[in-house]
Amino acid sequence: MTFGMNSFLFVSPFTNDSLHLIKKIKAWGFDSIELPIEDVSHVDAKVIKKALDDNGIICGSVCGAMGPDRDLRGTKQQQQTAIDYLKGLMDIMAEINSPVLVGPLYSAVGRADAKTDDEFKKQWHLVVNNMKEVAVHAKQRKVKLAVEPLNRYETDFINTCAQVMQLVKDVGGDEMGVLLDTYHMNIEEKNSADAIRLAGDRLYHFHACGCDRGTPGNDHINWKSIVEALREIKYDRSAVIESFTTDVKVIAKAASIWRQFEPSQEDIAVKGLKFLKEAFGRR
Repeated sequence: MTFGMNSFLFVSPFTNDSLHLIKKIKAWGFDSIELPIEDVSHVDAKVIKKALDDNGIICGSVCGAMGPDRDLRGTKQQQQTAIDYLKGLMDIMAEINSPVLVGPLYSAVGRADAKTDDEFKKQWHLVVNNMKEVAVHAKQRKVKLAVEPLNRYETDFINTCAQVMQLVKDVGGDEMGVLLDTYHMNIEEKNSADAIRLAGDRLYHFHACGCDRGTPGNDHINWKSIVEALREIKYDRSAVIESFTTDVKVIAKAASIWRQFEPSQEDIAVKGLKFLKEAFGRR
């Protein structure tokens, strides 16, 4: 298993002017950086690739930012905008050798409303068909998709691993799998370790975060059971710290971060990585 850091902890949006973070994250001992690319025009793939190579670190994953105008169950325009955006991310990923596109790729984050069973079925049909098109592009670019359940306050569509697994089944193929995040699992799953076991070899990505969005390990999550479950399914991909602070105002507002959970951003990164390495027995 490798360990990564999501750049949302430090900046939004990530642009060519944010490349100094790559050196910093490498210096802290991380194997990879996770890049949320909010707009493909913000970055130059060749510039990013050079910065990664120069610092001896990989972009282990790219995170999709699903804003209000990007929604695979929205209007026709929102659906197409989302598809074009996701394809654009995968084009960049192919250039920088990033293996997996992650996040709640199915819908705009923050869309959470009651709906009838019929409405849900119609939306599900739209997402399945649209994800099939996205998966075809993923296969062409030789990348994977890791779809993330979010908590009920951030989406009304997919909240649990079981729901994602159904989507994976309905879309078909090997391109799409699951991203599980300890923060969201702590809210929505009956048992986080069981959710990991359910995902099995379809767990394509893993986010480590404290139950309060702070440092993994400095919280009440049963990390021992999570580590055991990941070992049981022989998970050997990336574990990425995705935590937020009030320092990045755009993300703080989006994630409802109203107070300081930890002493500093660096504290989350350094202590979080130390905890994960100890938990998984890696020096």
